[in-house]
Amino acid sequence: MSETDRVPVDVAVGVLIERDASGREGRFLLTSRPVGKVYAGYWEFPGGKLEQGETVEEALRRELHEELGITIGAVHDWKIELMDYPHARVRLHFCKVFEWSGEFQMREQQAMAWQQLPVQVVPVLPGTIPVLEWFAAERAFAGATHAG
Repeated sequence: MSETDRVPVDVAVGVLIERDASGREGRFLLTSRPVGKVYAGYWEFPGGKLEQGETVEEALRRELHEELGITIGAVHDWKIELMDYPHARVRLHFCKVFEWSGEFQMREQQAMAWQQLPVQVVPVLPGTIPVLEWFAAERAFAGATHAG
């Protein structure tokens, strides 16, 4: 089976972002992949696979509660990226989340880190890199529009 023949696995990914007092996007949350999983120790945005019949939003709500112990507010569909890893082909559904409740609990013994660009944690999962590039482009555009 060639790379293009592999059926992608749909994954809901939560990009949790803090907003400053003026409403501008600030720090974002990265979590480490737990021991025992592929790419253990790599940093990524939290989330997980869609279960049969689930929407992206339903999966994201379930996954973030299971992994982090939080309940999220509105889910804002953002971008979709197809990634080919040696172990799987995944379709990553990135969603921005600005509101959540509950205390963060690392239920899979993963680590968490609030980050800004450039990120200070390494290594970063390959599927996370496009998001960091999108952030850089958005923030450069926002800075240019506010500068004039």
